Amino acid sequence: MIKTAVVILNWNGLHYLKMFLSGVVNHSVDKETVVCIADNNSGDGSVNWISENFPEINVIRLEKNYGFAGGYNLALAQLEANYFVLLNSDVEVTPGWLKPLISYMDKNPDTASCQPKILSYDNRDQFEYAGAAGGFIDKFGYTFCRGRIFNVVEKDSGQYDDLKEIFWTTGACMVLRAEEWKRFDGFDNDFFAHMEEVDLCWRFRNAGLRVSFIPDSIVYHVGGGALPYDSPLKTYLNFRNNLFLLYKNLPGKNYHLVLFVRKLLDGLAALIFVVRGKSANAKAIFKAHISYYKNITTLKKKRASRISKKCGDKNDKLILNKSLVFEFYVKGKRTFSSLEI
Repeated sequence: MIKTAVVILNWNGLHYLKMFLSGVVNHSVDKETVVCIADNNSGDGSVNWISENFPEINVIRLEKNYGFAGGYNLALAQLEANYFVLLNSDVEVTPGWLKPLISYMDKNPDTASCQPKILSYDNRDQFEYAGAAGGFIDKFGYTFCRGRIFNVVEKDSGQYDDLKEIFWTTGACMVLRAEEWKRFDGFDNDFFAHMEEVDLCWRFRNAGLRVSFIPDSIVYHVGGGALPYDSPLKTYLNFRNNLFLLYKNLPGKNYHLVLFVRKLLDGLAALIFVVRGKSANAKAIFKAHISYYKNITTLKKKRASRISKKCGDKNDKLILNKSLVFEFYVKGKRTFSSLEI
């Protein structure tokens, strides 16, 4: 069995494959590591291009676009390895990027997932929005990173160059211990795309496993490769999946209150979109809430299943026990270090 499988999920990403795949192969493949492509039924000629230019790469062809969650679930079920490395097609890796990640996982069997430092491909001295130096979450489900809060991205001046336990690793580039991925049944297919990695990491942490940031590994991420950051579809998925995330994973104490406050904050977000002339994004939030209520029965079953996965019902010390919205917009705290987590 191979030790490490680097798996790129592709959907109409030919442009990025041409830019970055050769670097992934050159800086990753060795006697213990293979690179695989899982293709979500692309229509841009991606599969043919890979076959012609990288015939040695195993391409897993999926019959339709199953999204990020479903695509990886189906692909990884066909692979055997000790570690799965999920890598976006719009990521540029660097020489030696993989060794610190795998070495850390080898030495820390209680760690289910880790990630490298994610910097911006276009602004290479800045963190990248999706992942930066490790992910966190506040009490109402708002995700943020060391190096990025909402749309404010910090310059990387080495301020987060410490090996750190974090709350979630980014799907842009994350290492997963295969046995834990299988034990927790991978991503939740119902998320389709966005926040499925936060959900998985929360489930890991509820079971007492750790998630870590490894600063010695660096990659550069373009970002917004599949969906632009201001896309109404992205808004819909983020708001819907955030409600899914909270309902499934919040500890029992006060979880109804937390969800109620989050719904009020979502209403405020929709109003702000309207004021800014982005009515499509506002409508996406309301559609997200409708979908949430339609899925309540399924969510109740998923919440109950935590017991079968030996997940506790406790408050996580890495959840910011404050409102990120209040800290950011009212108190003016724009950096991770100012939040005192």
